[in-house]
Order: sequence, then structure tokens, then C-alpha cells
Amino acid sequence: MKQATSGWVNGLIGVAIFAGSLPATRVAVADFNPIFLTSARATIAALLGLFFLVLLRQARPTISNISALAVSALGVDIGFPLLTALALQHVSSAHSIVFLGLLPISTAIFAVLRGGERPKPLFWLFSVLGAIFVAGYAALGETSTAWKGDLYMLAAIILCGLGYAEGAKLSRTLGGWQVISWALVLSLPVMLPIALWSMPISFQHVSTAAWIGLAYVSVFSMLLGFVFWYRGLAQGGIASVGQLQLFQPFMGLALAALLLHESVSWMMLAVTLAAIVCVAGARKYA
Repeated sequence: MKQATSGWVNGLIGVAIFAGSLPATRVAVADFNPIFLTSARATIAALLGLFFLVLLRQARPTISNISALAVSALGVDIGFPLLTALALQHVSSAHSIVFLGLLPISTAIFAVLRGGERPKPLFWLFSVLGAIFVAGYAALGETSTAWKGDLYMLAAIILCGLGYAEGAKLSRTLGGWQVISWALVLSLPVMLPIALWSMPISFQHVSTAAWIGLAYVSVFSMLLGFVFWYRGLAQGGIASVGQLQLFQPFMGLALAALLLHESVSWMMLAVTLAAIVCVAGARKYA
């Protein structure tokens, strides 16, 4: 019981940190192209992770861990950041945040496929209903080009769910912050050259807000958030704690309205609330 409670506390802290990711990305992508933003944030986080791994003398992962680390890196260090940055060129952060309602079912599916978990049948009923609400909202669109952003967000959600499940499974033995740090280090030989290649010729046009956005997604979204998130998933169960991600849209919408002054429609709130109700049911039967 204590382990499960600790898992939910750690998971909620991680979700709170992640809630600022899409608004921060929206600000940063205004002045940085998506490829540079993705590679730069991964490079900065990798160097920080490597510093702490060396400082605290952490054991290197075994050969058998490499494939899982590579999958985790592909999902959360590369795939999700790049695809969301591309999506935010076509839709607002408020619109994209609603798609985070699909993360719990994506994570749960991969928890079954990769983590060996077996939720009860009613869990899937509530999870699918939540996904239907989000998908229905997405189908309404926002502009004539919103479908491009929607497709990017759907792909991002799939890859992120895979990365979460793979990383959480590995963190049971390797440790939460060690998993994300080693995954980042593994991606460094690829992301650093891309960052240098895609780096703008001049940074004079970059606003202070964009620099703050880059700093947030590099330090908090890519590293610190995962320290709590992977620990929470490992302690409380991937499918169960993964349902906490349904609080992320509410937090993200509040930040989008407060910091970016984006319009948050009643439809966005209604869909998010409906998804959270479904997650409450899913959590009961996880």
C-alpha cells in the first residue's frame, strides 16, 4: 500500500512537471525550428544526465539493457519532442494538450505488450471511452491545417506511450533517473551532431521567452520530470499510475491560458473532464 501511494505521489509530481512541456514548446518553436529544438533539448539534458551519472558513480547499463534504453530514447527523447514541435506549427498548445488524454491508454497498451501487466476488462472499457472523447474532439479540427497537427500529435502519443512503458519496466532494476539519463546519453552521439547542423546562423532573433521555453523543456521536461515519473510507474504499476496523465491536460490548459493567453473553449474543458472521469473508472479496475 505504501509503495503504491508513493508511486502515485511521484507520478503526480512528474505529470505536473510535464504539464508545462507543450506550452513551453509552443513558445520555443516560434523562434527555433523543430529539428534544432528537439536535438538541442536532448543534448542539454543528456549532458546534465551524464554529469550526474559520473558524479554519483552510477553503474553502466548491461548489454541486455541497451535495446530497452534505445526504445525509451526513441519514444520520449526524440519522437515525442520532435512530433509535438511539428504539431505546434499547425495548432495551438491548448488544442494539442487535449491529445494528452490519449496517453494513458497508449501507455496501458504498451504496459501489456512490453511490461507484462494485465488490467481487468473494465479498465479497457473506460480507457477506450476516454480515447473516443479525445478522438472525437480532434475530428472537429481547429483550422484547415489542423489535421496535420493532429496526425503529428497522434504519432507522438503512440511513441511516448511506448517509451514510458519501456523506461518504466527498466527502472524497476536500473532506477528511475538512471534510466532517463542513460537513454539520453545513448541518444547523444546522434542528437549533438544534429543540433550543431541545424543550429541557427544567428541567435539575435531569438526572444527571451523562447530561451526560457528551451531551458524548461531541456531541464524539466526531458530530465527532472522523468526522475519522478519513471519512479512512480515502477512503484505503482505502469497501467495504473499512467492514468494520472489525464490530469495533465487540465494543468496544461490552465498554463496555456495563463501564460500564452490562448483561448480555452468549453469544448476543450468538457472533453478533458470526460476523459478524466473515464480515467477514474480505469484506475479502479487497473
